[in-house]
Amino acid sequence: MSDNWIVNNIQSSFNTWNEKLAEIWQLVSQSPQSFKGGDIWNVIVGINGALKAIGYALLVIFFAMSVFGGTMNLKELKNWQTSFRYFIRFVCAKTAVTFGMDIMISVFSICNGVVSKVATSMGSISAATITLPGEIQNTIESLGFLESIPLWLVTLLGTLIITVLSIYMIMSIYGRFFRLYIYTAIAPLPLATFAGESTSATGKAFLKSYIGVCMEGAIIVICCIIFGVYINSATPGIPISGPAVSQVWSYLGETIFNMLVLVGLIKGSDRISKEILGLN
Repeated sequence: MSDNWIVNNIQSSFNTWNEKLAEIWQLVSQSPQSFKGGDIWNVIVGINGALKAIGYALLVIFFAMSVFGGTMNLKELKNWQTSFRYFIRFVCAKTAVTFGMDIMISVFSICNGVVSKVATSMGSISAATITLPGEIQNTIESLGFLESIPLWLVTLLGTLIITVLSIYMIMSIYGRFFRLYIYTAIAPLPLATFAGESTSATGKAFLKSYIGVCMEGAIIVICCIIFGVYINSATPGIPISGPAVSQVWSYLGETIFNMLVLVGLIKGSDRISKEILGLN
């Protein structure tokens, strides 16, 4: 551990970045039931159960709209094929509302299996971690007190940006969990739309959106894999000449740019999911 304040400040911001990467690695494969000890999940289960009554009421309304909107007169309902078709639609919609929680958990489990498979292919997040090169550390430590003053401002700005990027990146991951909870909590309402032929598109869009949120985990893991390969094949150049301030600023500038690449990929994972599922 260096005694130099500037070196420690830079390495501290890198440690924050690496810790957030490791946290992402844990969160993307974690289930909503176990997140934060399961307390949030218990609340979501209660909300989902409370909304089932409203979901059943909407189911009847949407079904009635479908029946009266799709038949010209009551004689058509005497046709067993027409009646059977409406009966099957009602039963399927009723099943979706009743077992909506199980459906949501099953969809997440399948998508989480994809996440685990992708994560296993990489093994760990160590390839995407960042450390301060020895050349830069030696350059900083070789400076006197007066010469190092300009570096204080440079490193303060650089470490502040890195810290903000680290927090912003992990917030995107936590945001995914909250979206999963919101989808699960209100599931009975959009699933009830399957009872009506004209409203079933809403239920289909809801399920596709939920699958997209679940698949974000796999996309985030792939982004981390790409980032690990990227920084190892495009390591920021370390200047060997010029003022020390320019050397450190050049290195931090390129490092921050690389970090922005990963943050942008993670932030855009929801858009990528929507494009894959044709929701845009």
